[in-house]
Amino acid sequence: MLTKAPAALRTWVSYFADAQIPVLDRTARALESMAPVQDDVTVSQLAPLVLADPLMTVKLLAFVAQRRSRRPQTGSETVAQAILMMGIQPFFETFTTQPVVESELAEWPDARAGVQSVLERSYRAALIALSFAVHRKDPDAEIIHEAALMHDFAESLLWCHAPMLALEIERRKLADPTLRTAKAQRDVLNIELCDLEQELLRAWRLPELLVRITNDRSGNDPQARTVLLALRIARHSRAGWTHPALESDFDAAGELLSLSPDAVRSRVMRLDEDQPGTASS
Repeated sequence: MLTKAPAALRTWVSYFADAQIPVLDRTARALESMAPVQDDVTVSQLAPLVLADPLMTVKLLAFVAQRRSRRPQTGSETVAQAILMMGIQPFFETFTTQPVVESELAEWPDARAGVQSVLERSYRAALIALSFAVHRKDPDAEIIHEAALMHDFAESLLWCHAPMLALEIERRKLADPTLRTAKAQRDVLNIELCDLEQELLRAWRLPELLVRITNDRSGNDPQARTVLLALRIARHSRAGWTHPALESDFDAAGELLSLSPDAVRSRVMRLDEDQPGTASS
């Protein structure tokens, strides 16, 4: 495990580019149970299983992207397309046995809870982003959903491979509620995780569209803003609907969607009503 923060972004990228990406225990068990009957398994069965696990989603897309030709990747590959590109049998040969988050962090219960919190937030953000993209009639709605789902994978990997550093960031944020996450990351890690994420996506040669719309620094790009606002709303509503930042989140989302802030709030809250274990008022 990494216990001391490297000084430079390139060192972080080098470390994580080749690091194992663990998946959730339920994902690993499901794949193991399907492997003996893989001849009867379809892409339509595998894709939802992968998309239920943000880390498995990143792992699959990175694996496939690195094994394509070296020409620039401009396509908008989805999880289903990635599985089709691999083939069912090679998929199971590659992913039946995998490291598991819960086992890797068995001696780090706080870090395990940290990963789970990030993954739950990512799943909620993906639902919100998909709802926004569908409302905007965005032709890349499926890609936007995946981008929001995998957006915070660098934070999840930090919890898995450098739990002491991730816990230090959380300790500082708890000690100073006004401390911005980006500042805490710079102080502890010497980088911001959004920059590490972008560099890893490029190192793994993921499609340019997916890289672009996961970029927090993409300015006024409407697809990137869809993802970023969905993530902010998911983060700020984690413990309920009273966070003071939600008002500006709904204002910004209203501008993006040509809706009133109240209409955006109602739309997001309806999504939560359909999902067990989400934030409540």
